[in-house]
Amino acid sequence: QVQLVESGGGLVQAGGSLRLSCAASGFTLENYHVGWFRQLPGRERGAVSCISTDGSTYYENSVKGRFTSSRDNAKNTVYLQINSLKREETAVYYCATTQSVSACENSGTYYFPTDFSPWGQGTQVTVSS
Repeated sequence: QVQLVESGGGLVQAGGSLRLSCAASGFTLENYHVGWFRQLPGRERGAVSCISTDGSTYYENSVKGRFTSSRDNAKNTVYLQINSLKREETAVYYCATTQSVSACENSGTYYFPTDFSPWGQGTQVTVSS
């Protein structure tokens, strides 16, 4: 069964850090570009970052310098290290794959959900003051 499973979310104080994981099963994640997305309460899901198959990374402007995506191909997993979290970044965080390098490169600015599949179920990140 092809699926992605996110984990690592939780409750953290503003300024704190978390490391989110996106583990794949049923397919080899290293052959895909992997995007991270988040859905804030009452908002549409937006792109956060993308890591390409060669390890190049792309970030939405507001997270540059604080978020870092990486991949461990031996573990079939991609990570998102989140530092200096802000209250307004409370959201459900998702990962999803794409075979389109342009979709990955552009995801910091815009993305089309249909370019990414499959999607994980999401992990909740709650930032308290």
